[in-house]
Amino acid sequence: MMPLTPLSLTLTAYSRKIAKAHPGLFRRLGAFDHTGFILDPTDLPFVICLQPNGGVPRVTLMRGKGTGTARISGPLAALIGLVHGAYDGDALFFSRDLVVEGDTSAALALRNAVDDAELDLSQEIAAITGPLARPLQTLIAFAQRRTGVCLTRPDEAEAW
Repeated sequence: MMPLTPLSLTLTAYSRKIAKAHPGLFRRLGAFDHTGFILDPTDLPFVICLQPNGGVPRVTLMRGKGTGTARISGPLAALIGLVHGAYDGDALFFSRDLVVEGDTSAALALRNAVDDAELDLSQEIAAITGPLARPLQTLIAFAQRRTGVCLTRPDEAEAW
């Protein structure tokens, strides 16, 4: 079984760098900037607990259900695709590929904040990896081609 603490610490550090680069992401949460969110990739054996903490986020991976004000569940590919704007959240919700439980207003605030930030997680990773950025981007592009999971933000033309 994979230890989750090192990955949690890494994701927390990564999310804090994103918070510094995109401060509007957490401001956009408004009243939900201290709300606990559970992101539940249904094809993985853990959940992702996101505590925005007013722009100083903490990410904790845990086995089990976790507790939070809002839970967003779906395949990892769908969750990542939402971040990158590759998938329509409404379509995923109405097709039941994505399930929202708890405070739907909080979940909607998170979705809107992420949409507005127009994140590209691969670019964010590259920005913090220094000289490893280029080989890492090559690896990410390879993984995206092999898995079909949208690991980068598509160009506007590709999205349509």
